Amino acid sequence: MWPWGHLAVAYLAYSGGRRLTGTTPAPLAAIAVALGSQLPDIVDKPLAWSLGVLPTGRSLMHSAITVTLLTLALAWVARHRDRPEPYYALAVGTWTHILVDALPGLEKLSYLAWPLLAQPEYDLEPSFIAHFQAIEFTTWFLVQAALTVVAAVVWVRDGTPGLGWRP
Repeated sequence: MWPWGHLAVAYLAYSGGRRLTGTTPAPLAAIAVALGSQLPDIVDKPLAWSLGVLPTGRSLMHSAITVTLLTLALAWVARHRDRPEPYYALAVGTWTHILVDALPGLEKLSYLAWPLLAQPEYDLEPSFIAHFQAIEFTTWFLVQAALTVVAAVVWVRDGTPGLGWRP
């Protein structure tokens, strides 16, 4: 999935959860869910493709094992803070990322259990340029674009949380 698709899915999931409680995302939580939606790729892709430290661009932070440990750590920190929402939002963003990555390639789910299971083989050269050159306007690409538009509308309806946020 492309970065904008990850952001859209994460924001829609988090905003939907907040709406169930009768609220909308707080500004810092909106930023945290956005960061979480990109975190697996921010960590894994450079470490695998540029530095060669990880076996693939879906390994350490795409592993459900790592994300479970991260979620437990975030939950512990959240319990000790006055404003726990951003910590939960970061976890939601990260979980949605790794789970949505599984959708178009259900036969390649072993990355979710890295390092316990071997990494699946990927068809594309492991580089940023190769991935952007391989963009095709497939149905999956168009679904991501549509989700991005829907998420943008929901974000505006939520009051554009995070825009203009100051610590």
